[in-house]
Amino acid sequence: MSESEPVAASAPILFALGGAAILSLNDMAIKFLSGGYPLHQVILIRSLIAITVILCFMGATGTGYRQLRTSRWRAHLLRVSIIMISNVAYFLGLAALPLADAVAIGYVSPIFVTLLSIVVLGEKVGPRRWSAVAAGMLGVLVMMRPGEGGLHLPALMVMLSALCYATGNIMTRRMKDTEAAVTLNFYVQVGFIVVSMTMGLGVGDGHMAGSGDPSLAFLLRAWIWPPLGDVPYFLATGLAVAVGGLMISQAYRTGEAGLIAPFEYVGMPMAIFWGVVVFGRWPDGVAWVGIALICGAGLYVFWRERRIREGQA
Repeated sequence: MSESEPVAASAPILFALGGAAILSLNDMAIKFLSGGYPLHQVILIRSLIAITVILCFMGATGTGYRQLRTSRWRAHLLRVSIIMISNVAYFLGLAALPLADAVAIGYVSPIFVTLLSIVVLGEKVGPRRWSAVAAGMLGVLVMMRPGEGGLHLPALMVMLSALCYATGNIMTRRMKDTEAAVTLNFYVQVGFIVVSMTMGLGVGDGHMAGSGDPSLAFLLRAWIWPPLGDVPYFLATGLAVAVGGLMISQAYRTGEAGLIAPFEYVGMPMAIFWGVVVFGRWPDGVAWVGIALICGAGLYVFWRERRIREGQA
């Protein structure tokens, strides 16, 4: 093996680590902004900042804006729609859940990949992987806290987001031969801008607001002009989704999904960190049990997949 091969192999991992850490800023900022702004306003401002960063990055590269050319419009439209559903579902759940809880439930995505491999690809799943799936789903059940009320729907929305996130990353891998990371992310931001502007025109005056539910309030409240103190949070979410999104896309374009995904778990300690520093909230005992079950099950699934690919029992 040449000296360049280990460097090339480590690059996707470094992209995944950096991207996940940066994207944790996005989660923190949107959680902070969810108390006073509608989701579509936050997404519009975030996407305008992100697409500006992406266009500047394109202009600084050798191929420039020629990277926007694509013949795979249907694939882009499908991928953008899946990512749109994933983001909206996640952020609506995030508005009603503690940050660490929402992030932990979101990490059920590797379990969904296992289940989809059975349904879509017809793969056989052995008892050990089924045990991991069961443990992960038990962790989700623990974090939904049956009997306490109020957290069931937000947790289910985060689970839907995890399913769409896993599907979107699979599509990123399938499109890697023809689409650059900046191309993939540019069209995602275009989709967000179109949808959020349409939503703003329809309900941005707040005529459908008034619900006491935090998720519905985040979706339907009226637009407001951000005070100066909130501008850093908007900048943080826009820059994070641009830079972090590019890094995650590049990681999945250049590395195997089974190799890359475990390194995204760096977002879990980051979520706990932001939850303590910004919101003053540690996960409680129930949350720690759920986090351990979900993250442990997900990491085991990826470890098991690598063992199978390497021909080991």
